[in-house]
Amino acid sequence: MRSLRIPVSAALIVVALVLQVAVFPHVAWEGIVPNFCLLIVVAAALVRGPAFAATLGFFAGLMLDLAPPADHVAGRWALALVVVGFVAGLMRQDTRMPATTVVATVAAASFVGTSVYALSGLVLGDAVGSMGEVLRVILVALLWDVLLTPLVLPGVMRLLTRLEPASAR
Repeated sequence: MRSLRIPVSAALIVVALVLQVAVFPHVAWEGIVPNFCLLIVVAAALVRGPAFAATLGFFAGLMLDLAPPADHVAGRWALALVVVGFVAGLMRQDTRMPATTVVATVAAASFVGTSVYALSGLVLGDAVGSMGEVLRVILVALLWDVLLTPLVLPGVMRLLTRLEPASAR
């Protein structure tokens, strides 16, 4: 089962990316869609820890940076999801986590990831809009991610745990 961890994680990221860039733009709230790639990275972080999640975050972010209709400097989402994977992985516990802790971790990861993405845009001169607009985007993205947490994370975490039950949790 150990050999399936990487292909299954890659497939999860591809499905998340397709949902994020092809399906959910049709139901975007104020032009903002949920970050399914971030949710997959957080699930991996809570099951596998910071090293695996940061690596997965890099590849998920790079795919997100290069997927059309990307209109920003490549590498911004890769950086943001590496940070998210590492920070969320530090929350991993050896015991079963309560649902409130998982939701709080997703909320914190969403805030950190979207903030890193937005601040890197400001540093690179790639951002458009005022600081108020940036804060609105961060809050709407956080709300999207928290609302979808109960629908996405339990199944993904269960799948990743089944792939390698001895080292998970």
